[in-house]
Amino acid sequence: MVKLTEQNREQYNESILQALKAEDVQQFRQLFLELHPQDQHDFFLGLDEAQREKVYEYLSPEEFAEIFQELELEEQKDVIEELDQNYATNMFGEMSTDDVADFLGEVPEAKVKTVLEGLEADDAKDIRELLSYEEETAGAIMTKEFMNIPAEAALRDVIELLRKEGPDAETIYYLYVVNAKQELAGVVSLRDLITADPNKKVEDVMSTRVVSVNTGDDQEDVAKLFKKYDFLAVPVVTNNNTLVGIITVDDIIDVIEEEATEDIGEFVASRGATDVNITSFTAAKKRSPWIVMLMFFGLITAGVIGTFEETLEQIVVLAAFIPLIMDSAGNTGTQSLAVMVRSLATGSFEKKGMLNTVKREFGTGLYLGVFCAITLMVVIPFIYDWNFMLAGVVGVSLFITLSIATIIGAVVPVIINKMKLDPAIASGPFITTINDILGLMIYFSIATALIQYL
Repeated sequence: MVKLTEQNREQYNESILQALKAEDVQQFRQLFLELHPQDQHDFFLGLDEAQREKVYEYLSPEEFAEIFQELELEEQKDVIEELDQNYATNMFGEMSTDDVADFLGEVPEAKVKTVLEGLEADDAKDIRELLSYEEETAGAIMTKEFMNIPAEAALRDVIELLRKEGPDAETIYYLYVVNAKQELAGVVSLRDLITADPNKKVEDVMSTRVVSVNTGDDQEDVAKLFKKYDFLAVPVVTNNNTLVGIITVDDIIDVIEEEATEDIGEFVASRGATDVNITSFTAAKKRSPWIVMLMFFGLITAGVIGTFEETLEQIVVLAAFIPLIMDSAGNTGTQSLAVMVRSLATGSFEKKGMLNTVKREFGTGLYLGVFCAITLMVVIPFIYDWNFMLAGVVGVSLFITLSIATIIGAVVPVIINKMKLDPAIASGPFITTINDILGLMIYFSIATALIQYL
């Protein structure tokens, strides 16, 4: 393996490219295969179609499988169209079944059928099983390349088995023990296996307190389990405790990224439109439902202002503070929303409890309201002819608005979470608009009540 630094990376890649252009197969393979698979992936993405054709010719399907697995889905779809059918089939045969299933889950049924027909029967069966599980569940992200061992086996026999079958397994740091019915009975770590007396049996050193997940468990819950226990892998079982696969930490990293992207999309009301690879039309189509809904909420905001038209006609200067009230309410509510969504996602909400969390956010809103109100009461008289009553109306309105805005931002995602929905769908724009409406109602109600003093 060649150790690359930022200084020599470009020079090394240029040497590989020159070998590729010169059609020096031996030199290209020697240099290219020394790279880490991720560096191979990065180099491959910089090639044009003609150069990629040479790569397919110079690398075996097994070698190219490492690169293909690192590609994004859209990149995989483009590359698969360039590959010879036999080459592609052999490549899929060298990939992990979960990686193949991830790809086939996003392509037309005809392509799925073609790929599965070219694979060995056992591999095709495993992939069909993975594709049968619902998306975003433990069953859908698990891998079938794992090692299970019988409880009565001698440790020396297990070590010999590792030498034979270990290279094909996703990980061998944990070995899962099963009984005659293939039910999960225990786990043995590689450390225990190596350091224990080889004459002992697996059941003598295994731990029977195994943390496992069910095939139907949500992938986000599985990710929380990995975080809690710092696992490298976790076994996946059926409802009757039959061991059917494992989930490794590299898959969980992908899940965390996927869930974070999804939450960001929900948070800014653009779910499914955060991918820069999609077209402008597709992005607009995915964003439009929220935008249209918020547009109608905007009409409500306009209606609130229209309701207090007489107040505005008498005290026109009140209009100058409408953006201040709306922006402050929306921003404060969004901050509370972000805190609460993160609290729910990390599990800290359960530790603190709803009452304490909401109390803390309400207290935050009160303090913010006091700070902002005092600031406005000092600044506004200097700008508006020492009108202290106007400063008081704006200051008090903002104080009440910010206090309520934090409550709304904190409570709405909790309610949504109690409904078994993703709390992130309480998007920032939604909370902002709700707080805008309430803020304006509070502002104009106070101003109307005190209009004779303004």
